[in-house]
Amino acid sequence: MIARLLIFLVVNFAALALGGLATKNGVSSDWYTHLNKAPWTPPGWVFGAAWTSIMVCYAIYMAYAWNVQADKKYLLTLFIAQWILNVAWNPVFFAYQLPIIGLVIILALTVLIGYILLSELNLLKVKSLLLAPYFIWLLIASSLNAYIVIKN
Repeated sequence: MIARLLIFLVVNFAALALGGLATKNGVSSDWYTHLNKAPWTPPGWVFGAAWTSIMVCYAIYMAYAWNVQADKKYLLTLFIAQWILNVAWNPVFFAYQLPIIGLVIILALTVLIGYILLSELNLLKVKSLLLAPYFIWLLIASSLNAYIVIKN
């Protein structure tokens, strides 16, 4: 269990690191700072704190899921799809400045995480709550991205 947890932690934080590299100066860029952002946009430090907490919870969730899910290929496919979507959003939104495509990506990620949460609920029971912060954060992030698309 500990080895799996460490593997998922490393892979999850690699996604955050790659996303951060792809963001470049995105958050402080003229393009982003001049966007009309949602009034509920949290301060910048909240994003780092939220993603750190989310990835820790998700790693624990995946370590438990790996123990109970008989179809490891299915679980790994869902995890990889999530990883790709998670990493893809930052360069699309910040580096390429394509908020509409970013919205499509983040909505796909939100649906995928919601699907994972519900599809594994019978197996993981209360441990599924570990995935709730990820899903809730994606709902918020999707609303922030949608606001930018609509208001800019």
